Amino acid sequence: MDELSRTDRTTLRRLPNRGVYDRASIHSILDEGLICHVGFVVDGQPYVIPTIHARVGEKLFFHGSPASRMLRALEQGVEVCVTVTLLDGLVLARSAFHHSMNYRSVVVFGTAMPVASSEEKLRALRALSDHLVKGRWQEVRTPSASELKGTLVLSLPIDEASAKVRTGPPVDDEDDYGLLVWAGVLPLKIMAAEPVADPRLPQDIAPPPYITRYPGPGPAL
Repeated sequence: MDELSRTDRTTLRRLPNRGVYDRASIHSILDEGLICHVGFVVDGQPYVIPTIHARVGEKLFFHGSPASRMLRALEQGVEVCVTVTLLDGLVLARSAFHHSMNYRSVVVFGTAMPVASSEEKLRALRALSDHLVKGRWQEVRTPSASELKGTLVLSLPIDEASAKVRTGPPVDDEDDYGLLVWAGVLPLKIMAAEPVADPRLPQDIAPPPYITRYPGPGPAL
């Protein structure tokens, strides 16, 4: 199994048995997640911003406005911590103390660098689009030159990363297993609802199959 080298930052110390370091698991969590959170420090002040992301091979792409002070700081090569979390269920124990959640999460550390050329930026934006809704990019108008100029795309290598995963039923104290209280897992998942058309859309334009049979996010390429 191809594992990432563990570092001081990626090695789990609390509940180390939940640590996962193989690339396939890390990639699958990144590919399934819809939102990432980017954390960094500027002038001694910590910031965390939510944004969309996409993985292409061993790189993670995310974007925002060049006018954002935080993203301008990232453009200068500030160290970042990017997290993606998937919530799979509520774990209901017999005691309040042992309630938990089933989840899969990834943390990626590194230095995010701007994607410089228009061609590279277009490829990255297409990857972001394909990650969210595969097939959409081929049907819509692609970004104009001014839109590309107004978008900052950053690339982060997936070199220093780890996953943390919890699965299974609650773990109660042995004395609590005799309590007559329901215990177990309430599974949770994101599901697509019925598409809602733009009010200005002509009535004869039906939603495409990638909308009506939306499978959820996935690998960008």
